[in-house]
Amino acid sequence: MSMSRATAPLTSAAPVAAPRPRLQLVRTPDQARSRGPFIVLCMSILGGALLCGLLLSTTMVSGSFEMRTLQRELGAVAQDTQDLQMDVDSASASLHERATALGMVPAEDPVMVTLSGSAPAAQDLEGASESP
Repeated sequence: MSMSRATAPLTSAAPVAAPRPRLQLVRTPDQARSRGPFIVLCMSILGGALLCGLLLSTTMVSGSFEMRTLQRELGAVAQDTQDLQMDVDSASASLHERATALGMVPAEDPVMVTLSGSAPAAQDLEGASESP
């Protein structure tokens, strides 16, 4: 091996001193904001939502009880109406028999009294019901 080496010219590179940056005053960092008001706000919203839910639930239950009571009353009124209608139907069926038992007879020639004239006006009841 040969002792000769390819040598590159040596340059004396002295480090060049870079200018130092100027020092500046720096403000102190802002204090971390407290999470207290945010937590209070969140808890207030949550409490308000729970209160509204409770109020809505209570109102719905109250309405349900009132509806059930009204349905029971409606059923009782419908039953009473049906009973009364049956009484009317049975009374109208036996009306002729009861009138005959009391000595009443059907009218042969019914007379209607008009308020405009002084004398009774004799009209056929069937004809009176057909005319307007």
